[in-house]
Amino acid sequence: MTTKTNNRWLSYLPVVFLILSLALVIRLYGSDALAGGSQIALLFSTGICGLIAVFCYKMKWSDLENATFNNFNKIASSIIILLLIGCLSGIWTVSGIVPTLIYYGVQIIHPQFYLLCTCLICCVVSVMTGSSWTTIATVGIALLGIGKAQGFSEGWIAGAIISGAYFGDKVSPLSDTTVLASSMSGTPLFSHIKYMLLTTIPSLIIALLVFGFVGFSHKLTDISLIKTYTDTLSNTFNLSLWLLVVPVVTGLMIAKRMPAIAVLFLSSMLGAVFAIIFQPEIIAQIGGYTEVSNKAMVDGVLKGLYGATHIVTGNADIDQLVATRGMEGMLNTVWLILCAMCFGSCMTVSGMLQDVAKIFTKFTKTRTSLVGSTVTSGVFLNTTVSDQYLSIILCANIFRKIYEKNGYENRLLSRAIEDSSTATSPLVPWSTCGMTQATILNISTLTYFPYCIFNIMSPFMSVIVAFIGFKVYRRRIPVTEESQIQE
Repeated sequence: MTTKTNNRWLSYLPVVFLILSLALVIRLYGSDALAGGSQIALLFSTGICGLIAVFCYKMKWSDLENATFNNFNKIASSIIILLLIGCLSGIWTVSGIVPTLIYYGVQIIHPQFYLLCTCLICCVVSVMTGSSWTTIATVGIALLGIGKAQGFSEGWIAGAIISGAYFGDKVSPLSDTTVLASSMSGTPLFSHIKYMLLTTIPSLIIALLVFGFVGFSHKLTDISLIKTYTDTLSNTFNLSLWLLVVPVVTGLMIAKRMPAIAVLFLSSMLGAVFAIIFQPEIIAQIGGYTEVSNKAMVDGVLKGLYGATHIVTGNADIDQLVATRGMEGMLNTVWLILCAMCFGSCMTVSGMLQDVAKIFTKFTKTRTSLVGSTVTSGVFLNTTVSDQYLSIILCANIFRKIYEKNGYENRLLSRAIEDSSTATSPLVPWSTCGMTQATILNISTLTYFPYCIFNIMSPFMSVIVAFIGFKVYRRRIPVTEESQIQE
C-alpha cells in the first residue's frame, strides 16, 4: 500500500499548482482576478489536494469534509463582520458621515502632513480598537477621500492607512491576532507586546520617515482641487457637525469593549437613522423615487445597507468617491475566503502543509536562520492557507519545540510570528485580509502592496534584530546533534 512517507513529494503538487494557476489568472485578469478567477484556482487546487489525500495517502473523504466544515465554523463570525462592514461603509457614505469627515479633513490636514497624519491616526484608532478591519472601514474610508482630494495616488494613501492599521493590530492587547500569537507560543500577553515593540517601533519609524518625506515632496498641482471637493460635497450633501455624533458613539462603544459585531450593527443602524434625518432627498433617489415618502425612505436605506449606490454630484471623481457597494460588495470577499479555507483545511488535515513547512525548519543552524525560517514560514503560510489565524497557529506548532529545545524564549517565537503572519496578511491578494482591505478601500492589493512600508519592513526587522542579538536571551542546554544552533 502506498504510504505518505515515501511519497512526501506529492505534498508539493497542490501548492505548485496553486502558485502557477494564480500567476496565470493574475496575468490574464489583473485586478479583476479576485472576481472569480482566483476562487476557481483555489478550488481546483483543493481538488488536487483532495485526490492526493484520498487515493495516495488513503485518507477518508469524510475527514477532509469535517476539517473544512470545522474551519467554516471558526470563520463564521468573520464573515458576519465582513457583511456588516459593507453595511457600515455604505450607510455612512450615503448618510453624509464620510463626506462630512472628508469636507472638514481636507481643510484641517495640510497636504504635506497628510500621509504622516493618516498613518498616525490609523495607529491610534487601531490600538484603541484592536482591529485593523474596523479601523480601515471607518476612519480609513474618510482618510482615503481626503487623500484623493489632495492629489495623492491611491497606492500611497492605502499604504499609509494599512501601515497604521496593522501597527495596532500587532501591539494592541485587544487584538485577536496578538492574543492568539502569545497564547499559541506560550508567552504572557504583555510580555509578548513589550518584546514585539523592539521590532515594531523601528518598522513604524521607517514607515513614518518615508511617508513624511513623500508628503513633504508632494506638490498639489491643482489648488482648486480641494475647493472643488468641498464645494461639490457641500452642494450634494447636507453636511453638519451633528453627523459626527455617529463616529463618536461608535468610538465610545469600542472603548467599552463591546463585541465587534454589536458595534458594527448598532453603528450601521444609527447611520441609517441619521441618513433619513439629514439626507432624505438622496435616500429617496437611491430608492428610485423622485419624492420623499415613507416607502422611499425604507427602500433607500435598505439599498444603502445592502446594495450598490451611485450618487450624482456633477463631478466624475467625486461620484466614484461616494459610490458604495454595501453588503453586496463583500460577497466576492466571502466567496474568496470560503474557497481559501477549503484549500487550507485540506492541506492541513492531510499533513501536506506540514510536509511543505518542513522545508523551512531545515534552515535553523543559527539564531538568525531560525528566526528567518520562522518569518519565511509565516509569509509562506499566508500565501497558502490564505488566513492569518491559521498561519499563526501552524507556525507556532511547527517551531515551538525547536525554540524550546535550543533554549530560546517563547517570546522570540511569538514576535517572529506576528512580524510575519500578521503584518504581511494584507499583502496577499487572495488572503482574507488582502481581499478585505482591497474591497473596503476599492484599491487592488497589487496597487497598494509596494506602499505598505510598515508591513513590508516588519518581517525584515525581525530578522535584523535577531542577527544583532539585541535582547535575545538563551538558557544553557545540553549540546546534542539536534540542538547545535549557533549564536
